[in-house]
Amino acid sequence: MEESGRMALLLWKAVTLAFQRPFNAKNVFRQMEEVGIKSVPVVLITGIFTGAVLALQSYIGFKRFNAEAFVGTVVALSMTRELGPVLTGLMVSGRVGSSMAAELGTMRVTEQIDALYTLAVNPIQYLVVPRLLAALIMMPVLVVFADIIGIVGDTSSA
Repeated sequence: MEESGRMALLLWKAVTLAFQRPFNAKNVFRQMEEVGIKSVPVVLITGIFTGAVLALQSYIGFKRFNAEAFVGTVVALSMTRELGPVLTGLMVSGRVGSSMAAELGTMRVTEQIDALYTLAVNPIQYLVVPRLLAALIMMPVLVVFADIIGIVGDTSSA
């Protein structure tokens, strides 16, 4: 419970600091590249294979009832409503989350975060806020990519 409280306070501080000066857009764009652009390959690979497998499995099941025409609709609805967002979230959190944890952990060990305090720079505003904003901006974009490529994967499996 104590750790959950610490995480909630960190999130609250990050959200409130996101609306305060100084705002470093350069760091946000750098993190958008890290979170979004570099995650595109893993998201697209996951999306296309998910769409293809879902189409194949749906086709096999629907063939029994002569309802093959509904495969595309089922895949599109499944990808956009459930699978696209969930799988994108899992892939991005695994790839980006581990990267951020390693980077911030290294900064803590090498006392770079303490140096920010010494320079009168708020580490939460400098390190956490850009990562949070980048994730909030790039995740919907990545979900759209996963949905589109998942639906394209449906047609490639036919």
